[in-house]
Amino acid sequence: MKKDSRKCPREWEFCSASLSFGRANVKIEVQEYNPQLEPRVEWRVGGHSFYSTDCAKCFTDLKFRVARTAIYESGEGTHALTLASPEHLAPVFLMWPTRRFVVDVACNENSGKGCVAEVPLMDGSALSFFLALRRNVGVPEELAFYDAPVHAMWDLFRTDRNDSKPYGSVKITPSEAFEVEYILERNENGCVFRSAANVSIYSAEDLYNVFAARTFILKNEFDEARKAGLLSGVDESCGLLLDDSPEAVSPVFRVADEPARHKILDLLGDLCFAKPALPKVRLEIINGGHLSHRTILEKVLPYALQ
Repeated sequence: MKKDSRKCPREWEFCSASLSFGRANVKIEVQEYNPQLEPRVEWRVGGHSFYSTDCAKCFTDLKFRVARTAIYESGEGTHALTLASPEHLAPVFLMWPTRRFVVDVACNENSGKGCVAEVPLMDGSALSFFLALRRNVGVPEELAFYDAPVHAMWDLFRTDRNDSKPYGSVKITPSEAFEVEYILERNENGCVFRSAANVSIYSAEDLYNVFAARTFILKNEFDEARKAGLLSGVDESCGLLLDDSPEAVSPVFRVADEPARHKILDLLGDLCFAKPALPKVRLEIINGGHLSHRTILEKVLPYALQ
């Protein structure tokens, strides 16, 4: 008789480059399946409990900020914990919404900022995490959705300059599943870039091409970040470097419109870090980012908690 893998706890580790600290480690435990217990994804930082999705009402207690990734902070003083870049890992747990997981991200003891943890970047996609979970957890399940009768629309303005003209926008309307049209447009200092993707998610199969999309950065943005002392942990294996100079070699995309699909991956991670379920909405986003994703979450999350 074949043993039910849902009854067998499993644990394993990932190690990879990170955005800031050179290397990062994360340990994942698949807990024993128990239909009498509420499903959850518990996040730990250096072995200390940080946040659990079965307490999603406490999500707004986490401090949130953005510095090229989503950064969450919990606690005060010497007991403060920081978790960075969970958007590359959180979407994978959408595939098993009835299961219980513990994700423990190792602290960086040399950061000088208390207990700071950052999810391994790898290539910035969710594919490696998904394939490992698929081997250890089993066949993906039916996705979890919730109704979110939200009608909203707003423009996006830069926070680093006093531009009166919007550089992007967001529109939310109800839908039968989760749909998103994401458009990226850049035209600054002679650097012209555009990528667009339209994704409808009804089942686990619809997530695969999104999981495969690697993180990316434009060459001019990368140079500016390095001058500012950021992105010190990355190398050529960490996603896509997009360079439009004549001598540059264009990267081979893993999936069509990979940059825009990666922004959809970021969006999924920002939404389901609070709860591994998707709102039934259609999103139209132009030049969005983690801050606008957070605003979307603030509008739909009350319906997930009902």
